[in-house]
Amino acid sequence: MANSNRNRVVVPEARAALDQMKLEIAGELGLSNYATTDKGSLTSRQNGYVGGYMVKRLIETAERSMAGKQF
Repeated sequence: MANSNRNRVVVPEARAALDQMKLEIAGELGLSNYATTDKGSLTSRQNGYVGGYMVKRLIETAERSMAGKQF
């Protein structure tokens, strides 16, 4: 099986905004200094919460932007 990077940013210009969102969500979840924390020292659950909440927030944003548009 080929090694594919599933975590690539489709729009490279969005990387800074995604990183900022990640830090904000980690702070909301009580994970202080997330940017400098060794992610290997965190539990899978802690790391998963950060990613899960990022996806939830991105979906909410997309739904709001699509709400008034006809497809």
